[in-house]
Amino acid sequence: MIKKPVIVIGLGEMGSVFARAILKLGHPVYPANRNTDLNELAQAIPDPEMVLVAVGEKDLQPALKQLPSEWNNTIALLQNELLPRDWQDHPFSDPTVISVWFEKKKGQDSKVLISSPCFGPKATLLVEALATLDIPAHVVASAEEMENELLIKNVYILTTNISGLVTKGNVEDLWNNHYDLAMEVASEVMDIQATLVGHELDREKMIAGFKKGIDGDPEHMCMGRSAPARLQRALEMADAAGLAVPKLREISNGF
Repeated sequence: MIKKPVIVIGLGEMGSVFARAILKLGHPVYPANRNTDLNELAQAIPDPEMVLVAVGEKDLQPALKQLPSEWNNTIALLQNELLPRDWQDHPFSDPTVISVWFEKKKGQDSKVLISSPCFGPKATLLVEALATLDIPAHVVASAEEMENELLIKNVYILTTNISGLVTKGNVEDLWNNHYDLAMEVASEVMDIQATLVGHELDREKMIAGFKKGIDGDPEHMCMGRSAPARLQRALEMADAAGLAVPKLREISNGF
């Protein structure tokens, strides 16, 4: 039996991994980029198995606004710093969401930190597809649990990136030799994240998840090329929420 096609919007490093995984699972994959007319594609493929949005962070909202209504029940999202507020104002319902805990850099194979949690109607499809590449992923039990997983990833990536602007080292060095800095940054990051989801966080759970990410790849470098932009976005969110975040401002003033 021929399997239904999957559309992947955004064929960067991460989107390409998912496209390859979905192909290995036996689904035809149709790529879409900035020049693709999505409405024309939706006329040709009105009922895909899944539409995976894998664009870069700055392109996420423009991409979501362009999604044809025919695909509303098939949307899946992956993105750093993703939270429910990023999709709740859009007309598509019940998207599948995955918090990606592996990295893919140009010219290198995928490197797994820990298993990637996902939730939604197409979560099992994503888990099965990634398994074809030996990338672990798992389905979580509820939307609330998925929100926690997204928050944990945000705390990990923001804390390590922003702290790395100071320490320049890897995550093991951050935890072992700059613990106070890491906790100050993490605390302010969690203050910001709490305003974005509209409730207080389970901070012990956040730090436990943060440490699990560190243990998954102790040599993972803290500061990626997106670190300055992440800090700037964090400060803009803090300003909008009226948060002081003195440590983040101190780090920003050093650059």
